[in-house]
Amino acid sequence: MKLFKSHFWYNNSQRNGILFLVLLIVLLQLIYFFVDFSVEDNTDLNSNEISRFQKEIDSLKQIEIENRKPKIFPFNPSFLTDFKGYQLGMSTEEIDRLLEHRADGKYINSAKEFQKVTNVSDSLLKTIEPYFKFPDWVKTQNNSQGYIANKPSKSDFTVKDLNKATAKELSSVNGIGEKLSQRIVNYRNKLGGFIVKDQLFEVWYLDKEIADKVLERFTILEKPIINKINVNTATFKEVLSIVYIDYELTKKIFNYRDEVAELQSLEELKKIEGFPLEKYERIALYLEAK
Repeated sequence: MKLFKSHFWYNNSQRNGILFLVLLIVLLQLIYFFVDFSVEDNTDLNSNEISRFQKEIDSLKQIEIENRKPKIFPFNPSFLTDFKGYQLGMSTEEIDRLLEHRADGKYINSAKEFQKVTNVSDSLLKTIEPYFKFPDWVKTQNNSQGYIANKPSKSDFTVKDLNKATAKELSSVNGIGEKLSQRIVNYRNKLGGFIVKDQLFEVWYLDKEIADKVLERFTILEKPIINKINVNTATFKEVLSIVYIDYELTKKIFNYRDEVAELQSLEELKKIEGFPLEKYERIALYLEAK
């Protein structure tokens, strides 16, 4: 009993300490329940700094919107495709009128004629007219109509040899820029000259529509002299030099040649497993079996 009682026996100093602690706890509790510790946000959303920052964001958004818009490059309206017409904002009926006009062998030679044929609105014409690019042989007549409706005659330009055309001459075709014209020349040099016109369609990044326009101005007047390589005596490097044959196909050809000792005809290449049959006609322009 004495031991239990001793735990509840405090001197005067200890009792004062306990009392102070209790008062401190009660005071902290009262502060916690009655004092508002929330911080008021006094930020002025209309301040000059916020306004400038918002303007910068809006400017960046506008730039991004402009960058996402499809780019319009100069084009000849006579060769406008239906997809390009949709991109420009033309209706199906307007595009159909233009395609029918072109199907009749007629050309568009002025912005005014374009509107007359398609019936596009003045606002749309004003938007796309700056991108119209007409060939050099177009000569606008000085009359109230201001356009030419006739198809250009062959006398307006001279058809030149595709195998002798310079990059500058090729770039005169609408849709052919400096890089693309040089790419055509480089591929021609790699082939040793174009043997058939269809080889032009093999030029990387040259659309068929543009290639057709090139062939209206240029054609093969003089075929190059190609010394065909004898597949039975050719070296690995000689066969690999042919544009249409890559390293793996060259290995297959030489492995087959080793098996049969000698190819009796070039047609035997078709027996090789994995041989690209669609390239045979092109390969036959440069290879032979003797």
